[in-house]
Amino acid sequence: MRLGVIADDFTGATDIAGFLVENGLSTLQLAGVPSGGELPQTDALVVSLKSRSCSAEQAVADSLAALTWLREQGCDRIYQKYCSTFDSTPLGNIGPVADALLAALDHDFTLICPALPVNGRTVYQGNLFVGPQPLAESGMRHHPLTPMTDSNLLRLMDAQGRGRTGLVPLNTIAAGPDAIAAALARLRDDGYRYAVVDTLTEQHLLDIAAAVRDWPLVTGGSGLAIGLARQLSRGQPLAARAAGRPVPGPCAILSGSCAQMTNRQVAHYRTLAPSLALSVEACLTEPDYPARLADWLLSQGEGPAPLLYATTAPETLSEIQRQYGVQAASEAVEACFAAVARLLVAAGVSRLIVAGGETSSRVTQALAIHAFHIGPQIAPGVPWVRATDRPLSLALKSGNFGDEHFFSTAQEAFHD
Repeated sequence: MRLGVIADDFTGATDIAGFLVENGLSTLQLAGVPSGGELPQTDALVVSLKSRSCSAEQAVADSLAALTWLREQGCDRIYQKYCSTFDSTPLGNIGPVADALLAALDHDFTLICPALPVNGRTVYQGNLFVGPQPLAESGMRHHPLTPMTDSNLLRLMDAQGRGRTGLVPLNTIAAGPDAIAAALARLRDDGYRYAVVDTLTEQHLLDIAAAVRDWPLVTGGSGLAIGLARQLSRGQPLAARAAGRPVPGPCAILSGSCAQMTNRQVAHYRTLAPSLALSVEACLTEPDYPARLADWLLSQGEGPAPLLYATTAPETLSEIQRQYGVQAASEAVEACFAAVARLLVAAGVSRLIVAGGETSSRVTQALAIHAFHIGPQIAPGVPWVRATDRPLSLALKSGNFGDEHFFSTAQEAFHD
């Protein structure tokens, strides 16, 4: 086993699993910590948790359980995977989980590397950027669960971790792996617990990965996995990718994300295919509402996959949350999507495209999918995945990933 990954949500897990496969490591993604049973042989295991927006205590407990299981499978390199926009609060959960993993591994220092340049996530002078915007000026400022109001990763880690955070600046990163390794060693010797690394390009990720190849724990978004996979790959055929190709059959799209990019994707796709907006009030008050939604989706016949969406603009979302309450509205919508997904699959739908981390998590749990093969990438960080125990394929998309054509592009893979 070359690498064990602990991911804090389902779309984040498929994100990093896709990059591992594309860069040379056969990979299996697991929905939660397995309770038993044999797994196909693979180079890397990715355990997807639902630990991004729960309590820090629960996130730590779940992550430690994943760590114990991964070490039992022979993983001696552990990767704590979080979102490339560092989704967290001043109380966690990234810092508390990192500290717990460090303690369990009897280690005292790790890397902070959320950068994913191919999707516009870069780090400069310790500040995280989303495209040209600092994180705190991007759409993440209005995230309903983890609003990001500070762009500086050093301050963010100092607020939620147990130690000091240092920086490896861009000029050191540009000097290559040896210089990076020396700078990291100096920070550790000086008593720092975490090291943020400036990162602007994929080459920077490759050089950082070379410097930390054999560390017991690294933390980051999916970008660093590109470099680690290339370092650890043995050039074997990517059987997991072939096994993960989408199965034939009917398809439907469920969009629960309210991210800026998902808003654009929904607006574009509504001009191309049947679409229906989900009602929060109906989710809360009408027990038969999921059945009616599933019936509508199933009645749309051949052609582009029909779209059911709760995606809405920030101002509308704020009004919905004010009227119904943040938790009540979110829970009702996610429970509705989960119920609809169960009904669709029971009726013969074999492919689901799901937008949003929380929505993807609930849908996957509702369908009782415990392990995935990783298939071809639709967009950077978004592969098709296929259940290991049945002919069912999913595309699980983080809110801001993909371009505005994503829903159509995902369906083009059916014809490759």
